[in-house]
Amino acid sequence: MTKKTVLAALAACLISATAVAATPDRAVGRLLDSLDFPYEVDEDGDYKMVFDAGDDRTQLVFVRSSVEKFGSHHVREIWSPAYRSATSSLPVGVANRLLEDSNDAKLGGWVRQQGTAMFVVKIDADAPATALGEAIEAAIRSADAMEEELTGRDEF
Repeated sequence: MTKKTVLAALAACLISATAVAATPDRAVGRLLDSLDFPYEVDEDGDYKMVFDAGDDRTQLVFVRSSVEKFGSHHVREIWSPAYRSATSSLPVGVANRLLEDSNDAKLGGWVRQQGTAMFVVKIDADAPATALGEAIEAAIRSADAMEEELTGRDEF
């Protein structure tokens, strides 16, 4: 096989692998069911939920099916969006405010996912339902409060 043939075969494998939707982690579904949290599974295999945040506001939250690993740690992420920029970057004032809030957060912190500010809580992948519920609540509270502060709207 030539180098070109090997590269073409590898590219075909990568394309077919990315075309297949990710499989949801059924353990997450069982935990969410035990908490009586309604959800749907998105095209990435993640668990998508919309919660009542109070004051006629809602908040979108994702529990990721994929598990990140670092050494002996297995981490599950809970994501909640709060701000969407017109570009792939966040305005300097917004980014600085998010850094300040991350410093004060007891559980979780802010990341930029393309042009969206996301509050991310990372917990042990095998955490019990109570810990997952608390992580989801932290994401809801933090993201909704920041969304209201930065935009005054309820987009998420």
